[in-house]
Amino acid sequence: MTDAETLAFDIAEIPFSYRGSWLNLSPVVGLHETAEDVHLVTHTGGMHAIFRLVVDAGGPAPRTDVWATPTTLTWVTQEGMVEAVFESVRAIRFRGRGLGLRFVAPDELTPFTGGYLFRDPSDGAVTLTSYESGRRYRFTVLTGSPVVQGEKRTGAAARALIFGPQAEWEVVLEEISTAADPLRTHADFDTTAAERAREFDGYARALLAGIPESATATKAAYVMWSATVSPAGFVGREAILMSKHWMDKVWSWDHCFNAIALAAADTDAALDQFLLPFDHQTSSGAIPDSVAHSEVLYNFVKPPIHGWAFALLRKRASRPLTAGELTDVYERLSSWTRFWLDHRRKPGHALPYYQHGNDSGWDNATTFDRDRVIESPDLTAFLLLQLDELVGLARELERPSSEWDIAARELETALLAQLWTGAGFVARSVDDRGACGQTSLLTAMPIVLGERLPADIAEKLCARIMQHLTPWGPATELPESTLYESDGYWRGPIWAPSTLLVEDGLRRAGHVEPADRISDSFRAVCERSGFAENFDARTGSGLRDRAYTWTAAAYLILAADEAARTTSRPATDRTGAR
Repeated sequence: MTDAETLAFDIAEIPFSYRGSWLNLSPVVGLHETAEDVHLVTHTGGMHAIFRLVVDAGGPAPRTDVWATPTTLTWVTQEGMVEAVFESVRAIRFRGRGLGLRFVAPDELTPFTGGYLFRDPSDGAVTLTSYESGRRYRFTVLTGSPVVQGEKRTGAAARALIFGPQAEWEVVLEEISTAADPLRTHADFDTTAAERAREFDGYARALLAGIPESATATKAAYVMWSATVSPAGFVGREAILMSKHWMDKVWSWDHCFNAIALAAADTDAALDQFLLPFDHQTSSGAIPDSVAHSEVLYNFVKPPIHGWAFALLRKRASRPLTAGELTDVYERLSSWTRFWLDHRRKPGHALPYYQHGNDSGWDNATTFDRDRVIESPDLTAFLLLQLDELVGLARELERPSSEWDIAARELETALLAQLWTGAGFVARSVDDRGACGQTSLLTAMPIVLGERLPADIAEKLCARIMQHLTPWGPATELPESTLYESDGYWRGPIWAPSTLLVEDGLRRAGHVEPADRISDSFRAVCERSGFAENFDARTGSGLRDRAYTWTAAAYLILAADEAARTTSRPATDRTGAR
């Protein structure tokens, strides 16, 4: 049996979607908002619920079971069943057997909200225009005779396309712009479903190569596959959104983890994922905070982990990168690094600063409680790794590297002289140079420097990090801290990026056993609670968005690395303790 046939998932946790599509089917219709019924949701122009899908058995609301696989979404009652499959990235095909379905649109139409339902005189297709998404939704009936309710109505009125519980009916629902050619289907429902299964299976086999077969790994592949969208709007490349729930953007450090996870399976796709925010790089060298279909935000930035990420991407790539690709990355990383050195250092200061927690990616971490504008040790550590990567690329491309060598020496000297206390690293206010709180894992993040760190500093950072470790991974705030919050975003919960960065740094610093423990614990929480945006550090429960791609990516990276280590160990060591 294929992965597509064996994997079933809860669509309240993971939206039902398709690689390349901006559409999904899900009961999640807004920020932490879950409806009783499945909805057609678009991420064109933002997240918008367009139709509520209500099964119709011809009488009282029936008891309905709903489940999804990568191929189909299915509603089942005693009376019959309804199935859905993606006809294409812009169209979903529905089929009913003994059970009807109501496509119910919002019932208010004002000059600025709602949907307008009508029959297009040119082709007779029932069409809904949506003010919210700025698109049209066209029904092409293949079998059956639906009832149109609320046609051409304005104001408060029920608007729906209704398929009663006929013996069999079939319809395709498309998202289009102002006009589109008539739909032409090339295969029946079952053949289309089989094609979707083949596509997902091919993707999953490549992404999971070398990883032991498991439902968790297959689900991680589906989270990545289904959150992928085609180029549209400001998204100029195929991209993996952070989620097809409400986190439907590409944030400018989240994308790095997805790129690393893709590198071995599809290096071209990994490079696209890595470079996407750089398509919107400013003349100052800054990359945006986030990119979405209809907006690019520049009010914040994200931490410069990109040199670190590119090194891992290249190490895992399935093919050598071309001189042109390396040149492109070098120039973009050069500008991004100069942004921090030229625009984010107070005159007379050697160390760069964050303007807000959002710049760090750790939005509300306790390190920012005393002051928001801080010189933080993680920032300098990331820049040092980025400078190392620039030095290597410059030499490989036969370009001068002295600019980067000099900057790296100055930053490293300042980091150790100004933010290392002898017991640990501290962050400090740019204005008064007073130390900020030290109970966040953020101030231990210079462990990412790995082998660059003096052995005694690495040892102390390792001990500090292990104080954060729970059975499910490293908490972002010391669990014993009075500031710890179980669902406090970056004030306690476990996150994929901090986990992966810490695990990699510890391993490169020679602290293999602690790195193994962190890898094991994080993979365990994903196997227990799926791919949530973050996790309760004490219970392991998933929090916030439940289908977050950087979490799935981190799981796949750690699982692939562990599988490779297991393969390379002597046979006598594979069943015993490390």
